[in-house]
Amino acid sequence: MAKGKSKVERDGLGSSPTHLLHRALQLALDFHTEAAGPAAITQRQFTVLTAAGATEGLTQNDLVRATGIDRSTLADLVARMLTKGLLERERSTTDARANTVRVTSAGRDALAAGAGAAAAADARLLALMPPKKRDAFVKNLAALAAAADAPLEPKIKAPKTPKLRKAAAKPESKKKKKEKKPKVVV
Repeated sequence: MAKGKSKVERDGLGSSPTHLLHRALQLALDFHTEAAGPAAITQRQFTVLTAAGATEGLTQNDLVRATGIDRSTLADLVARMLTKGLLERERSTTDARANTVRVTSAGRDALAAGAGAAAAADARLLALMPPKKRDAFVKNLAALAAAADAPLEPKIKAPKTPKLRKAAAKPESKKKKKEKKPKVVV
């Protein structure tokens, strides 16, 4: 084995993409926490502020779609961020059943302060990979995120029917019939 290379486990959890993505996320969140410090906003709060700041008047459902954070976790995050004064919520002017969320000036300050930590965490994570593979890694993650945003495909697809032999597929009337000629012995 080459120096500095480790053997990748190919069975059990070491071959599970979902487990490996979860572990990579844990590492990324740890990097963000270390870069930001204990008093700063969390990575998820940074994500919510970024999404809410990018488009004014997003509903919480819009934020769920934009961030990928599940509905109940996002509701809890928004409630805590409202208490901290990072967000404001008001009734939607287009949908009386929905609330829109807006970043406050304190939220903009927290977002600006957290941008450095987010960039440092991203750089630290990418530094763990060979430089030539970093762009492909980010493109693959973007493709997975896009797939998460796409409509779900059916989980079970109907099995394909086996291909029939050409002769069997032709109707009887179109099949060429060979007539056997009697052999003539001389």
